[in-house]
Amino acid sequence: MERNEVIDFVIPWVNGDDPEWLNLKKAYPADSQGIIRSDSSDERYCNWDNLQYWFRGVEKYAPWVNKIHFITWGHLPEWLNESHPKLNIVRHEDFIPPVYMPTFNANTIELNMHRIKGLSEHFVYFNDDMFILKKIDEKDFFRNGKPCDMLAFQPVVANPSNPVMSRIFMNNSLLLSRHFDKRSNVRSQPGSYFKPGYPPLYFVYNLMELFFPLFTGFYNSHGPSAFCKKTFETLWEKEPEVLDSTCRHKFRGDDVNQYLVRDWQKLSKNFCPVNVNRMLRYFDVSDNNEKLIKTIRMQSSKIICINDSNKKTDFDDMKDRINQTFALIFPEKSSFEK
Repeated sequence: MERNEVIDFVIPWVNGDDPEWLNLKKAYPADSQGIIRSDSSDERYCNWDNLQYWFRGVEKYAPWVNKIHFITWGHLPEWLNESHPKLNIVRHEDFIPPVYMPTFNANTIELNMHRIKGLSEHFVYFNDDMFILKKIDEKDFFRNGKPCDMLAFQPVVANPSNPVMSRIFMNNSLLLSRHFDKRSNVRSQPGSYFKPGYPPLYFVYNLMELFFPLFTGFYNSHGPSAFCKKTFETLWEKEPEVLDSTCRHKFRGDDVNQYLVRDWQKLSKNFCPVNVNRMLRYFDVSDNNEKLIKTIRMQSSKIICINDSNKKTDFDDMKDRINQTFALIFPEKSSFEK
């Protein structure tokens, strides 16, 4: 990695309890998109009250970050130190084209991130459910100016419990198939498909996929994503109609998402093949979160993702237990807090 290379972090956040935001959201019912297969569930906007632990993890374990671009509809946590020199508060209207506003669609936010003023060419995108628990380095995300990622096939499955994502993954694959040929891509970069250190499961997937001439889907880890701005610019240049259609939807629906950008980077050979799962543990919250709690308490992974989408659980109890564990490992305020 070049010493003068800078890497920014981008993280979106929404206060799902803000009455003004809730009133605006109610003014745009999900079925106003013209499709009923949209995702506007309340679970997507729960307020976990633990964002301060994300900032504490960044300050302690990723002090090398250049800037943090904090995306917000307009509200801010009361505790946030808005004058921090590394913090750039970015409101939706600051970077999302007016034609797409207002939006409650994560895809719209993600597919326009490259428009953020002052964003570095190389950046890492976090969701607000991804927390840093141990020291991370620039090389975990970029090497020789290329994003670290893993190129592996994974067939799209018909998941009735999350049909929106099944359709998004297929739409991503369909778009990519217009620009890349599967077999010729494997021949042109075999070392990226069969990289020593990849999980054995994906060696098997990639071998089996050689028998099928067309793309069936791609694996993407549910963790922080390393991006180059120029990849977004390329996609908007080559597929403006698809991206525009996605961004016009007020809620996430049967469109494409930011995994499309990751896969484009990989198929374009603009990435460094790495087993990114080695630094990540992923958990779906449930009624029994003992493994999740232990992972946080023991700090046994560099990064943890806590996914609560569409889960019906005792939210208050679950939230209290997880946040109490975060408080044990991050007891002191960061400089991002007042």
